[in-house]
Amino acid sequence: MEENDEFAVTAEEGRSRVFTQLKSYCFELLELVQNPKKSSSSVSSLLQFLRQTPSHALQPFFDYTLFPLLLLLDASVDCRSPKKLGSEEKVVSANITKVPQKVSDSVAEGVLQCLEELLAKCLLGSVDQMVVVLKKLTYGALLSPSDASEEFREGVIKCFRALLLNLFPCSDKSCTCNQIFGLPMLLEKRDFISPPIRSPKYASASVECLLSFLQSQAASAAVGHWLSLLLKAADNEAARGHLGSAKLRVEAFLTLRVLVAKVGTADALAFFLPGVVSQFAKVLHASKMMTSGAAGSGDAIDQAVRGLAEYLMIVLQDDANLSGRDMSITVTSDKKYESTQSFMDELRQLPTKAHAQSKILLDDSSGQMITATSKSERKTNSGKGGASFHVNRTDDWIEKTSVHVDKLLGTTFRHICIHPAKKVRQGLLASIRGLLSKCTYTLRQSRQMFLECLCVLVIDDSEEVSAGAQEFLENLFSLVGRYQLEQDVAQIFSRLIDKLPKVVLGSEESVALSHAQQLLVIMYYSGPQFVVDHILQSPVTATRFLDIFAICMSQNSVFAGSLDKLITSRPSSVIYLDSVSELKAGINLTSDCLINMAATPQNPKIMAIQEKDTPYTSDNAQKNYELPHMPPWFVYIGGRKLYQSLSGILRLVGLSLMADKKNGQHLALVTDIPLGYLRKLVSEVRMKDYNETSWHSWYKRTGSGQLLRQASTAVCILNEMIFGISDQATEYFRRRFQNSRKRRQEFQESDAEFVGGQPFKTELSMFGESRWKVLQDEGLRSHLIDCIGRILHEYLSHEVWDLPTENRSSIVLHDYEAEDISINLFHDTAMLQQVIIEGIGIISICLGGDFASSGFLHQSLYMLLENLISSNYHVRSASDAVLHIMAATSGFPTVGHLVLGNADYVIDSICRQLRHLEINPHVPSVLAAMLSYIGVAYKILPLFEEPMRSVSLELEILGRHQHPELTIPFLKAVAEIAKASKREACSLPTHAESYMLDVKAKISDTEKKDEDDINMSHVESEKWESILFKLNDSKRYRRTVGAIASSCMMAATPLLASENQAACLVALDIVEDGVTSLVKVEEAYRHERDTKEAIEEVIQSYSLYHLQDNLDAADEGADENRLLPAMNKIWPFLVVCIRNKNPVAVRRCLSVVSNVVQICGGDFFSRRFHTDGSHFWKLLSTSPFHRKANLKEERIPLQLPYRSTSSSSESSMAETSNLKVQVAVLNMIAELSRNKRSASALDIVLKKISGLVVGIACSGVVGLREASVNALQGLASVDPDLIWLLMADVYYSMKKKDIPSPPTPDIPAISQILPPPSCPKEYLYVQYGGQSYGFDVDFASVETVFNKLHSLVFVNQMYS
Repeated sequence: MEENDEFAVTAEEGRSRVFTQLKSYCFELLELVQNPKKSSSSVSSLLQFLRQTPSHALQPFFDYTLFPLLLLLDASVDCRSPKKLGSEEKVVSANITKVPQKVSDSVAEGVLQCLEELLAKCLLGSVDQMVVVLKKLTYGALLSPSDASEEFREGVIKCFRALLLNLFPCSDKSCTCNQIFGLPMLLEKRDFISPPIRSPKYASASVECLLSFLQSQAASAAVGHWLSLLLKAADNEAARGHLGSAKLRVEAFLTLRVLVAKVGTADALAFFLPGVVSQFAKVLHASKMMTSGAAGSGDAIDQAVRGLAEYLMIVLQDDANLSGRDMSITVTSDKKYESTQSFMDELRQLPTKAHAQSKILLDDSSGQMITATSKSERKTNSGKGGASFHVNRTDDWIEKTSVHVDKLLGTTFRHICIHPAKKVRQGLLASIRGLLSKCTYTLRQSRQMFLECLCVLVIDDSEEVSAGAQEFLENLFSLVGRYQLEQDVAQIFSRLIDKLPKVVLGSEESVALSHAQQLLVIMYYSGPQFVVDHILQSPVTATRFLDIFAICMSQNSVFAGSLDKLITSRPSSVIYLDSVSELKAGINLTSDCLINMAATPQNPKIMAIQEKDTPYTSDNAQKNYELPHMPPWFVYIGGRKLYQSLSGILRLVGLSLMADKKNGQHLALVTDIPLGYLRKLVSEVRMKDYNETSWHSWYKRTGSGQLLRQASTAVCILNEMIFGISDQATEYFRRRFQNSRKRRQEFQESDAEFVGGQPFKTELSMFGESRWKVLQDEGLRSHLIDCIGRILHEYLSHEVWDLPTENRSSIVLHDYEAEDISINLFHDTAMLQQVIIEGIGIISICLGGDFASSGFLHQSLYMLLENLISSNYHVRSASDAVLHIMAATSGFPTVGHLVLGNADYVIDSICRQLRHLEINPHVPSVLAAMLSYIGVAYKILPLFEEPMRSVSLELEILGRHQHPELTIPFLKAVAEIAKASKREACSLPTHAESYMLDVKAKISDTEKKDEDDINMSHVESEKWESILFKLNDSKRYRRTVGAIASSCMMAATPLLASENQAACLVALDIVEDGVTSLVKVEEAYRHERDTKEAIEEVIQSYSLYHLQDNLDAADEGADENRLLPAMNKIWPFLVVCIRNKNPVAVRRCLSVVSNVVQICGGDFFSRRFHTDGSHFWKLLSTSPFHRKANLKEERIPLQLPYRSTSSSSESSMAETSNLKVQVAVLNMIAELSRNKRSASALDIVLKKISGLVVGIACSGVVGLREASVNALQGLASVDPDLIWLLMADVYYSMKKKDIPSPPTPDIPAISQILPPPSCPKEYLYVQYGGQSYGFDVDFASVETVFNKLHSLVFVNQMYS
């Protein structure tokens, strides 16, 4: 008892303390009412106090606190309201001089915040109190944006919502307030904070049921007025454009949703349905044209969509209309609410502005007003004589209303499902779920439209949206009684198929994408049997379906679409057009024509910008080339998303044929339909060849170009259908349509679910996945391989690959009208070949290992390698990508391993085509490209002996005369083979030496083991026999490498004398690689010889004479001396290359000569430089900046008419080119003289060379100074005294001062040792090197070079 008393005393003290503080605040508020301009912090202090005080402490003083707040609110509204003075008011105002003082914005906004906090924490005490508060808030809500600030108007709406949220059902279970949910059914958690939990003592502060009053006839006018005010507030912000407040607009829509939920009955809301729905439709229609500002706010549109759906779910709910639709609606008219009639009268007498705002609820300026009620349906209040705000929801009313609602929703929902804002699409999904759950019968005319929108949301870009849509659609398709749903789906499917070409070829890509996505989802969730029954039930329907897709994906649609599409594709104009479009859209918002609006967006530019995909660039094609690939012409029709949807439909068609054994028999019939276009093209090309018609005439003929493009489209369709049978396609559909299963648990608790609703539970967790799988049946698999074999046969028809892709092609060279061939022919051919190559890759993906086992790999591999040299980049890229895919599907890590594994087939095809170069002129380029691209030539080197014989024949004089255009391609192929042989040859010495050391180690082990026993066991004998066999294999392989290298060199040697620069350069590369290969082969031979000698000792020591024959079996021919004989044949052609004086070739030749001499040794070339060196040194005899007259012996000799003359001569060289050639000669001299192995080559001509180089170094040609000094350094390493003597002769003869004295008197002076010459011709360097032209002595250069050599060479000569 004492504890209770103590608790009561504590509670009483708490209330007293709260009242004391509230009393002071309230007095200050009353002073503010009297003097609004008085500065006071009471409002902000009161707000802080209200937020900190719990609701149970504030409830006893609710009336006390409410009174001054309402007074201040009155004053704030009054000073902001526009004054309209009538005649009576003018008389009264004449006697009144006092003007109401203005309440500041900060005070007014603070009052609203306090009022909101108070209404949120305290319960209203009676209906009369609620009416008073509503009246005050109504006047505040009537203020326009020009009268009150944005914060003030938002505060009024928040106060109204706080009042509504604090209305709770009464304790009477039979009361109508307990029949409603009380909160918006589609409310998300982020939009609402639950009201505080109240103690039972303050669960209801009123004896009357406030919610029941809100649902009664007496409050209908107030409800309608507030619906009008909230909609008007949102509309005002949208009309202000970018100045409007999106936040206020969201608050208005959210408050309206709360009001509708609190009223909650169809009887009370049905009367206002036409106006509310029309206003919501106007809001949603504006979102099609506005992407920014208050009208384009995603949050506001989301609230509008949910609000519209909630209103329809209450008024048109099946349970509320089907059970009692024939019964008249009883109007509630309780006596206890008659006292509020005066409030209703006041509302009706509100200013004209209020009537203007509410009038929109009952009127539509479009002239197509949704009939609210008829005279027979309206009930009249006999007591008051006024019209009732209720309608009888009869069958006729429901039918008419649903028809008009369907029109409104049809013009808005279809574009909202592709809205760029995710929140909007989430709101639409929640709305569709609610409407299909609550209004299945009453909105049956809109059911198909809801399903179409739901299908678009199923594959939404946002995983949250798609997961919720998939989950709901799975439930719809898994219902037991779904006959009506199947009928709806069938009708939707037929309609979508018929309209598909029109929308795809239209100007709105977003509409086409939405349309294709709907069709894809319908097919997937209906199952494979549905697809077969509706598409493939007969050849006629299958042909019609494929013809529709041929139209949609045809190249003829390149010219479809509007100019808007072209304009929006240019980034420079997008921003400008966007702004202009929004300005125009803002003007159009003033129109109220909502019923006649088109279903497509009015501003295609904005939608194009929003839905535009990142264009595909060819720069990253090698990295991102995925199959199936969007055909190259489809970029003019639509984006990647549209193609993915269309291709997904075709993949489902192919997959449906393989999901059942019975349906699989139709695969051949279905694939033959598009394959017929390709067969027709092949037939036409054959007729063209038979009639010997030119390509120009054939393509110019009517229908040929169209047939070529139809074949490309047909191949694209076939590719997609075949890919649908693969496991990758099944996985693709599983990933795309199984988001609901992956994230179901997460989204059941998210804000996407209904507030208070039951989450949807899917019983079939693997819905759709088990139905869309390829049936694993051997007979069906065999039938599939047969069908693909027929398709691949047409793909590889040589007529298709004979089509020209460039004007320079050998196919069109013989056409007399080749120059007139349309470039469109090449373009169309390249696209056809590209999609065929991609189709081969898709077939490889589909069949996997069966692709090789069925022989398809061998049929197609060489064709793909051929197209690696295609002139069209896209064809080359496709071939590259497909080769990588085939390698992966066949179990090879790289393309090189793929070719290596099938090298015999590839080389066999090359050899076969080499025998008929007239009809296969491309084979040399194919061989070169294959070897350079794959990089495994060294692994298949032994297979090249036969091709090299054919290549060598073609590079001889007769072969080059017959096929001159093939010389360079053949050389390139030989160059790749030479590179491969060089790579293998470089590894031979290391392996041979390693094997030699291993054999010697085994010999040492054997000798230690068998010191006392001269007989070897049988096991040891077999071991040495295996060692011998391995040595013989190494010999054979070395001999093969050497033979191929020699063949390459001999084939390329004659072309060293070619005046064709490209041929000469390739031949030089081959010779250099060949020489390197041969020297390595000889080095390996020496190691093998040592190994052989060691094994012979073992044979002799242990009497293993039966192994002697095997040891001598591999010794055939003298292969230890290949290099020098080859160089003996090559040297004359190198000299001819120098004499041709082609600058680039000469520089490369000098580099090759330098490398070759260093490899072979200088002794071999000493006499050759003495004999032929003049052709080399002649290059240094004339300055690049000096032209000398042609001497008699250098004049062009008389030649026969058919002999060509050199186009390059010394006089025709550019100065820079000549300078580079001389630098190359000097570098060659420096390299040869520095290397002891090659320095002997210059012994005989050392004085000649030294004189030439000194003359160049002493000249004023600065460009040659560094190279000449480098050459002098090299020559000084051979004979430094000679170089010093030549340089000192020039230096001291020109230097008159500071000549050094002899170190001892016995040594004569320099002038006596080197007497000064009387003329330049008496210089020693001239006497040794001969007369030169243009290299006049320059003392500055002489001094510079002499000093540099003095420090580098003469002072401290380094001998290497």
